[in-house]
Amino acid sequence: MVTFSLQASPADAAGWAALARRAESVGFDALFTADHPGVVTSPFVALAAAAAVTSTIGLGSYVSNAGVREPMLLAADVATLDLVSNGRARLGIGAGHTPAEWRAVGRERPDVAGRVRRCIAVAQATRALLDGEEVTVDTSDLVVHGARLEKPRPVQRRIPLTVGTANSRLLRWAGAYADVVGLAGLGRTLPDGYAHEVRWRAADIEAQLAEVAAGAEGRDAPPELEALVQKVVVTDDAEAAAAETAEDTGLTVAELLATPFVLIGTEDEIVAAVAAHRRRWGVTRYVVRRDALDSLGTFLPRLTAAA
Repeated sequence: MVTFSLQASPADAAGWAALARRAESVGFDALFTADHPGVVTSPFVALAAAAAVTSTIGLGSYVSNAGVREPMLLAADVATLDLVSNGRARLGIGAGHTPAEWRAVGRERPDVAGRVRRCIAVAQATRALLDGEEVTVDTSDLVVHGARLEKPRPVQRRIPLTVGTANSRLLRWAGAYADVVGLAGLGRTLPDGYAHEVRWRAADIEAQLAEVAAGAEGRDAPPELEALVQKVVVTDDAEAAAAETAEDTGLTVAELLATPFVLIGTEDEIVAAVAAHRRRWGVTRYVVRRDALDSLGTFLPRLTAAA
């Protein structure tokens, strides 16, 4: 089975409640919110509001910035969300790429290796806290002394962990320990701190999946693979709709349409693409943006059945 989740943020209370209800009713697996402090709404406040008007859809941040989030506070937020949603919380973690977010909490963004080390340390500590363990860490990347999450305790026995990344070391670690590997397909951060170069060509994807597979060696079941979709367009002219994005990313139109990071074409073509990505890459999960709710909602059952 293929699943689709929706990433969105509230603009007002009524609209957010309506969006959460609709996402659940048309069959989205989860509702996610971004975590960019100072730029988007607070993820866990928004998700708790969504929990109050839904009953089955999963809820989580996509993904929490390990650079500015502390394990004790992150674990408490996720456990509280799990409590108020009756066991629907998801834990999403990434290394954090936006320099302004680090500076806003009084830190300077480390180099890539430093961000990856901290991300792994935060992920390990947060999961241990959610599992009821006492945590002490004292390194240059993370300091935690005798932390224990006594209350609230999560409803779920084990909250699913998604690691979103395109970094080789973090992909390998996620292959070993995550439930879901969120394939971001993103390369070097551009000067605005938010946009990126892309790693969407077949060779790029194969290299990323090789890292995941190396990390997963010896596991009883490998993690599920999830693609963060940057553009969804339902159209009778896929090549024309893809042309601008292809030019912006430096890919050919054919290369762009072959990646799981865009879904462009007729309904039949998008269903076929999802089935092809599952066969070729093993991708069975997708996260799409708010504007895809209307365009995909009408044929989501066909997409989730794609094989």
